[in-house]
Amino acid sequence: MGTINPIKKLTIQGFKSIRNMKELRLDSLNILIGANGVGKSNFVSYFRLLGEMLEKRLQVWTAKQGGADRVLTYGIKETKVFSCLVEFGLNGYLFSLEPTAEGGFTYSQEEIIFHGPYFGDKKTGLGAGHVESKLKEQYDNTSQGDESHYCYDSISSWRVYHFHDTSETAGVKRPGALHDNDYLRTDASNLAAFLYRLKESYPNDFQQIRKTIKLAVPFFDDFVLKPKTLPTEEEQIRLLWKQNDNDYALWPDQLSDGSIRFICLVTALLQPEPPSTIIIDEPELGLHPFAITLLGSLLRSAS
Repeated sequence: MGTINPIKKLTIQGFKSIRNMKELRLDSLNILIGANGVGKSNFVSYFRLLGEMLEKRLQVWTAKQGGADRVLTYGIKETKVFSCLVEFGLNGYLFSLEPTAEGGFTYSQEEIIFHGPYFGDKKTGLGAGHVESKLKEQYDNTSQGDESHYCYDSISSWRVYHFHDTSETAGVKRPGALHDNDYLRTDASNLAAFLYRLKESYPNDFQQIRKTIKLAVPFFDDFVLKPKTLPTEEEQIRLLWKQNDNDYALWPDQLSDGSIRFICLVTALLQPEPPSTIIIDEPELGLHPFAITLLGSLLRSAS
């Protein structure tokens, strides 16, 4: 078994509107659909929090939320602890956070868990009283086989995609650094750079993405991905495209919002090296009924 594994089960208690969610089972691909106010955004926010915690930015994230009182379910008076257990492969990661007088959080518990098939569970405590996660520190100071590598590699590989912002200032429509192409960012702000890497290194996957887009956007022919070198010698790239039977390069704002979102979704689902767990927030937003049908087929194939 590799060090990167998808989520199996998730328990969250005391986080925003998620008061007590026990052992929610997740698959490699998960779609969030529901009425307004049922907690979809808070569920997505939890995964953003995990990413911030791994990079030792818990306090910054908490401050941006308005403090611990805004993070805990019904505030500090009602909820004293925010705790979580996430399980993947044979491993798990457990933590509990308590509010501080300054409005931040401190760890009252942080553990790495290994569900051994022969000798039972092994728990490695990372201490208490610290204000930033010690998981990455454990990862940096241990060898490849340590449980912390399974935890860190798995959690950092998970992606929550939300392609809501298609405004004029959206990252997907603006020039971006060509070198920012290792993975598709959660808001697709590096879509042009990522597609350029696929075109150069994974041409078959790139052509599959292009052909799939054409099924729902029939006037679309191809992307025009041409890096531009700035006076600073930095290379940038913008998402340009062309229509059938026309070589004129068109701008991204000449596509409908639904078409841009569909392009982002297709790229996320057909990328050659997908994350071990993908969560997509409201994938149907702004899509034509036929595009939604096509998206359903892609989701079934990806899962």
